Amino acid sequence: MKVCGTQIMKNEVNFEKREYPLGDKVTIIGAGMVGSTIAHSLVMKEIAQEIAIIDINEKLVESQVMDLQHAVPFVGQTDVHIGSYDDCVDSAVVVITCGVAQKEGETRLQLVEKNAKIIRDIVPQIFEKNPDIVLIMVTNPVDILTKLAIDMFPDKKDQIMGTGTLLDSARFRHLIGKKLDINPKSIHAYILGEHGDSEFPVWSTAAIGNMKLGTCNRLEESDKDKIFQEAKNAAYTIIEGKQSTYYAIGAGTAYLLHAILHNKKTVLPVSHLIEGIYGVSDICLSMPAVVGKKGIVGKICIELSQEEQNNLQKSAKILKKISTELS
Repeated sequence: MKVCGTQIMKNEVNFEKREYPLGDKVTIIGAGMVGSTIAHSLVMKEIAQEIAIIDINEKLVESQVMDLQHAVPFVGQTDVHIGSYDDCVDSAVVVITCGVAQKEGETRLQLVEKNAKIIRDIVPQIFEKNPDIVLIMVTNPVDILTKLAIDMFPDKKDQIMGTGTLLDSARFRHLIGKKLDINPKSIHAYILGEHGDSEFPVWSTAAIGNMKLGTCNRLEESDKDKIFQEAKNAAYTIIEGKQSTYYAIGAGTAYLLHAILHNKKTVLPVSHLIEGIYGVSDICLSMPAVVGKKGIVGKICIELSQEEQNNLQKSAKILKKISTELS
């Protein structure tokens, strides 16, 4: 048989096995827009070798998995399939995205009762299958639900974290970079505390490269306030326009998963158990932490101004009240 002048002989094609720079297995619980977009980001970046997706909506999870599988040939060879809790057995990380989504006009904290019930049901099933798995909470209110999971399994506190203000900080850096016309990757700045209305910006340590933003004469106080308010309220704006946010949290969670699967020991503002810093203890909120193969492998105590310390304590007080009522 001739094709375009080339002779193709039967049984003469040799296949060479190709090694891809992939990581370990990830199980995602929740096949909605957030869960599926996290999976898509993992596929596009070839971060995980295998992705199992669990959802009680069988038609939804079948459709999402099929669509993702059809994207794989354009990128690599990630194994994406419908999962069950048995997939946690050999997974390095489980990502929880299931639950009731935030609606227009609703705060993240208003979701607490509905989603706490779901978390109480699924977290024991995860650790029963794999006591060593790292758990990433994405479902809102992320700080409260991260603390709920830790309260259920206190010995797993370093294996459990929430995405926290990872996304808020990315929005913050994007807006600073847009204002100053600088690549946001070169901007080092955090939003910390609650992933929600009591979060606060840390301007005291914000920097471009090694230059503190406090010495930058191109940012007035009014600019700073506008940037922070836009970052804080971005989710409400997006939800008003398209009902939910998923692209950025998908990319952010994939970045976090890369740090865990490949033991990058990256410093990230994730929600984790705070055990005595600036008068705050026994609550989950976002402060910089070192993230690696086993989860939270180190904590960074950055120097906060007095105003920032007050904001941290205020955020912790709000979260602790709700967390106490829930327990």
